[in-house]
Amino acid sequence: MKNEGSSWRKRIRSFGYALQGWRALVTHEANARIHCVATIAVLAAGCYLEVSRMEWIALLFAIGLVFAMEAINSAIEALADTISADYHPLIGRAKDLAAGAVLFAALTAALIGLLIFVPRIDKMLN
Repeated sequence: MKNEGSSWRKRIRSFGYALQGWRALVTHEANARIHCVATIAVLAAGCYLEVSRMEWIALLFAIGLVFAMEAINSAIEALADTISADYHPLIGRAKDLAAGAVLFAALTAALIGLLIFVPRIDKMLN
């Protein structure tokens, strides 16, 4: 890769590319749209239930982790599909591993949400 140096214009352009990636993720990946709905629900619940600063940190980190894993999974799938449209066991394994990473992140995020929200909801109901 050619070293083109660093300039503010290039840095700003790189943010533009990242925003295009975010837009592509949400536009083309159904699971990312599901994550968006879950994110809105978590943010609303966090505001309503008045979670602490540390709980916000945990929730936001979990949300970011899920979206990052979903983006990486989507990138791996796109590259794999570009390399070969035919089934190949190693490509299948790479896709499965990437999907597993998303699942692991989503389950971790769900557990964090349960640990934060269930005691508050229980307290409200009792």
